[in-house]
Amino acid sequence: MTSGNAKTDAAINRVFGLLQEWDKGNKTTRGRILEEFIANNQGKTAPELELEFAQAASLFLTRLTAWIRLTYMLGTCVNQQLQAIQIFLSAPSGHKYLGEFLEVGGVLTVLEILGLKQAKEADKAEALKLLQTICNAGRKYKELICESYGIRAVAECLARSKSEETQEQCRQLLQMLAQGNPKYEVQVYKGLIALLPASSPKAQQMAAQTLRIVQPIVAEANPNIVEPLLGLLRTLHLEVQYEAIELIKDLMSYEVQKLILKRLVELLKATLDETVRRPQILEDADVEKMSAPLPVFVQQAAAAKTIGVLCRESDETADKLIQMRVVHNLMVAMGNSAHADSQRQGSVTLEYLCRTFPIVNETCRDAMGENLYVMFMSNPDSLYSEMDAIQCDVLRSNKVNIPGLAEAAD
Repeated sequence: MTSGNAKTDAAINRVFGLLQEWDKGNKTTRGRILEEFIANNQGKTAPELELEFAQAASLFLTRLTAWIRLTYMLGTCVNQQLQAIQIFLSAPSGHKYLGEFLEVGGVLTVLEILGLKQAKEADKAEALKLLQTICNAGRKYKELICESYGIRAVAECLARSKSEETQEQCRQLLQMLAQGNPKYEVQVYKGLIALLPASSPKAQQMAAQTLRIVQPIVAEANPNIVEPLLGLLRTLHLEVQYEAIELIKDLMSYEVQKLILKRLVELLKATLDETVRRPQILEDADVEKMSAPLPVFVQQAAAAKTIGVLCRESDETADKLIQMRVVHNLMVAMGNSAHADSQRQGSVTLEYLCRTFPIVNETCRDAMGENLYVMFMSNPDSLYSEMDAIQCDVLRSNKVNIPGLAEAAD
């Protein structure tokens, strides 16, 4: 019995010695204590942590939360502090630690770290992992994060971050906040839509990717998704364009289908007389002339490609597009001699429609003339490289009118 009491007394003295060292220590001393704590306590349960701290683990957690609130703006040992807090909050049977952290405004502190311009990317990533741990504790904790303007903070962090690891942690957290959180799922959904025009291609890709998961959760598609989503078709980043097309495919089963199809058809008629604005340095006579596709032409080509994908997915969708004069506008895209990919994508998509719908085939033969039609059907993928200026003009000025359809205004 005496031996047991001695061990207990020794443990208590050790812990209070540690706490006293912390209280009197400078940044270097506290940093060392944190490193030792992290190295020795990963994955421990709450009872194990209590045993380690002689049933006074909360006293150390209190010191951690107090110090991070005082120093997070200065960047002092932020990563180590967040890792140490994570050990407490993720400890099995450690629900009381979570309560203690939340009582002192821990969520607000962690969210503020995400918005600091001077914060390191590694610190932001660690803060996001901590927020994910809080999310995993249940719905009411997800709601608490959202009530603390967490959705906006995480979305802005995703848009501004230069680190893919941080961006991925943001994406995962937004997804978690949308799942099993009916009170705020629509707010997360709108936040993801707001990310689609972000300047970061990675942020755009992740937003579109996560929207594919969140869309079935919210059940109804917001019409405000259409324009920023179609705006992604202007990108030169194929991974972004892929996610955009996949999301468009998913949205075909929602009430925004008609609006998306209408806008895709309209995008085929890019303005042909636009010119590329070149930086003044490129106008130097000694600098080699370079050309880049206008975003509007990239979007035109992607719209033709997307229409082809949608037509192959569903004959019913193809029929709706034909009703919207897609044949006329595909021929306009084929005649866009300013952008070869617009010509190629328009040609490939129109060839599919010709082979699938006899009425489209007959109409295109009449509109193109026999020689151009034969060239087109023989090799639509390379037609753009074989056409002359007159043939391009014929395609651009076509007056295709499918019998039975009302003539639509250009």
